[in-house]
Amino acid sequence: MRLDIESRGKPDDHAALRLWLRLLTCTQLVEKNIRTHLREEFSTTLPRFDLMAQLEKSPEGLKMSELSERMMVSGGNVTAIVDQLHAEGLVERFAQINDRRATLIRFTAQGRKEFSKMAREHEQWVVAAFEGLESKEIQQLHGLLGKAKKHLTQPLTTVS
Repeated sequence: MRLDIESRGKPDDHAALRLWLRLLTCTQLVEKNIRTHLREEFSTTLPRFDLMAQLEKSPEGLKMSELSERMMVSGGNVTAIVDQLHAEGLVERFAQINDRRATLIRFTAQGRKEFSKMAREHEQWVVAAFEGLESKEIQQLHGLLGKAKKHLTQPLTTVS
C-alpha cells in the first residue's frame, strides 16, 4: 500500500480533516504527474511553466515585481527563471523609462510559440488526470470547491 498525506489521518478524525488530507494528496499527485511530463517532454520545470503562463496572460509584458506577486515567490526566484528564459531567447527584457528600477518581461516570438505547445500538452495532462470522473462529477466537484473557496476568503472562525 502506498503511503501519502491522506494516510496520516485516522478514521475517527473529523471529516473536514480527512477531506483536507485527501485534497492535499490529490493536489500532490496531479502536480507530480505534471512535473514529470514537463521534465520528460519539454525539459522544463513547473516554476518555469508557471512564469510563462503568467506572461501568456499579459502579452504587453509584466514587471518582475508583478511576476513575483502573481507566482507568490520571491523576487530572487523570478530573477533566476527569467535569466534562464532570457538566455534561451524565450523572453526579452525592457527597461522602464518612467522607473529605471523596473524591468518589463515579455515573450519573444519563439517563447510564445514554445509555450503554446507546452500549454496544449499541459491541458491534456490535466484532462487525463481527471478521466476517472464523469463530466457531471467534475462540474459538481468544481462547484463544491468553489463554495469552499468562497468561504475561505472570509475571516476564519474556530469550531468549539
